Amino acid sequence: MSMINKEIIDFTVQAYVNDNFKEVSKKDLLGKWSIFFFYPADFTFVCPTELEDLADLYPKFKEANCEVYSVSCDTHFVHKAWHDASETIKKIQFPMLADPTGMLARGFEVMIDEVGLSERATFIINPEGKVVVYEIVAGNIGRNSEELLRLLQASQFVAQHGNEVCPARWKPGAKTLKPGIDLIGKL
Repeated sequence: MSMINKEIIDFTVQAYVNDNFKEVSKKDLLGKWSIFFFYPADFTFVCPTELEDLADLYPKFKEANCEVYSVSCDTHFVHKAWHDASETIKKIQFPMLADPTGMLARGFEVMIDEVGLSERATFIINPEGKVVVYEIVAGNIGRNSEELLRLLQASQFVAQHGNEVCPARWKPGAKTLKPGIDLIGKL
């Protein structure tokens, strides 16, 4: 079943961000763009490479008026311990959401119940709280934050220009297509 246009679940979870613990809820997301970046677990192998890549581009996501939330089934205390122990994870400035019960992972349909971990999954959420892009990859394959940023920018563009679509490899400033107009000459 597709997650596109599905409204995210109502939630309140603990987060570790900027050396503090805080609550994050669905209401914090509404009215702005968000990314949920699920990863299997703290203190693992592929996850820190992805999170570092995301941390490096975090200023660009913020420029695009988007908040990034990394999510694993660890507690906020484990997030802090990993942050304190790892030079790579110390780069993270976005909220690290704690999902020890798997509520978020189940709500986004990415929970692996047999092992108590989430899939490696990414969701772009629009300001109305609905999924507009998602990707789930095998646990041993890292994701590319540059492509995630491009997908966010394309999602924002089509939300503002509903009569235009973004072709493959589209980037801000590139030509778009206008269905019905661009296709008429090709029929």
